[in-house]
Amino acid sequence: MNSLVLDSYAKLNLYLKVVGKREDNYHDLETIFERISLCDKITLTLRRDNEIRVISSCQNIPKDSSNLAYKSAKLLRDSFDLDKGVDIRIVKRIPVGSGMGGGSSNAASVLTGLNKLWRLNLNERELASFARKLGADVPFFIYNTPFALGTERGDKIKKLTKLDKVKLWHVLVVPKIKVSTPLIFEKLDEVCASGNATETLTIPEFDVKLLTSALSRKEFSLTRGRLFNSLEEITSGLYPEIRKIKEKFSKLGVKSVLMSGSGSTVFGAVDSRKEAVSLSRQLEVNKFWQVFVTHTV
Repeated sequence: MNSLVLDSYAKLNLYLKVVGKREDNYHDLETIFERISLCDKITLTLRRDNEIRVISSCQNIPKDSSNLAYKSAKLLRDSFDLDKGVDIRIVKRIPVGSGMGGGSSNAASVLTGLNKLWRLNLNERELASFARKLGADVPFFIYNTPFALGTERGDKIKKLTKLDKVKLWHVLVVPKIKVSTPLIFEKLDEVCASGNATETLTIPEFDVKLLTSALSRKEFSLTRGRLFNSLEEITSGLYPEIRKIKEKFSKLGVKSVLMSGSGSTVFGAVDSRKEAVSLSRQLEVNKFWQVFVTHTV
């Protein structure tokens, strides 16, 4: 086998709580990941030399060694002292910098694909250990699971197997803004250091166990208004477009609305594909927003 084509799925965070700051200056998180149907397409083709190339028509991603997909291939090649190369062709559908983990997903797809093409025979746990070296969101995409709990930096993954048969429908709105994740966490740290965190930051009404339990029983009505993201208030304060999107969802009667990750994607959880499609048509009138209908995969 000389070539492999992979779907590189996006993620949403249904719950994201910043627990505290770590000694390594990262943050401890508690988050529920959901894998969704929006995806990039990755084609891996073995080369006869040892060069690693990233090929894509997308102007918004690097094609050099700074690309996470490139770093994934190099990490495996160097770790096993291989004299091998690969072409990594990326068709981008996940908006760049949208808080849906597109780059992290690409990195995980390369790890998974090259594990097969280079016949490394690594299991999920071993692949995840490489993934953790690349970024906090990368390990989730290694595990073949629709839902997972992420702790520590978000990179310690536990499959939520009781949710394997749960399928959620979403409408995603991605504004044409670039959100800086380091800036969001920097502002969060400033708020916490000022001692005003309890006044400024929303306290979750639901915890992970209760949310997981409601989802496992498919009692989706219990999740309405209970999805949570510690970073949402900080991000929407710096980028008012986030708040504008949430207000639009509210006017359209959507009860479960949340920002994913550090932004900029805002998603609404609805009961059916029909409802999602109808809602998306009403949102698409704003030409400054990208709108997607997606579901759990």
